[in-house]
Amino acid sequence: MYQNHHGDGYPGSIPATGVPEYIPKQPNAPPLLSPGRVVPGRAPARWSTGLCHCCDDPGNCLITWFCPCITFGQIAEIVSKGSSPCAESGTKYALLLLTGFACLYSCFYRSKLRGQYDLEESPCVDCLVHFCCETCALCQEYRELHSRGFDMGIGWEANMDRQQRGVTVAPIITSGMRR
Repeated sequence: MYQNHHGDGYPGSIPATGVPEYIPKQPNAPPLLSPGRVVPGRAPARWSTGLCHCCDDPGNCLITWFCPCITFGQIAEIVSKGSSPCAESGTKYALLLLTGFACLYSCFYRSKLRGQYDLEESPCVDCLVHFCCETCALCQEYRELHSRGFDMGIGWEANMDRQQRGVTVAPIITSGMRR
């Protein structure tokens, strides 16, 4: 049930379904990648700290242990670039915590964080990390964003304002010595 089509850009035959078996590579087309997938030939970046290094930031470790919705809300606001405010995300997380499905909600943000910073999926898949080690995963994500320059306590807008104020204009260079 194959039809031969020659001269239309497809070498070989096309099944009767109309879907070609071979799609020629376009020379200038960018590679099709799903969000969070790494670029071929480039190794993903390592996390700034390990999953079990919760005590690297004892204050965050205690807050996350007793009230993970606070840490999650802060992470979600930064990762979503302000589209999910801290209080809203933290409240959703707290409600889902009562049902036992909070790890599914939080693993989505871990995947999004990894995609934004091209981080490796380690020590295992995101949902399994959040299912088995929820508080450790939240602490690791918090530390990762903090190590990338975010002040987690002030939110997305304040971090953007701080970054814009920190940008300096290059100095005007006057002509140097002339001989």
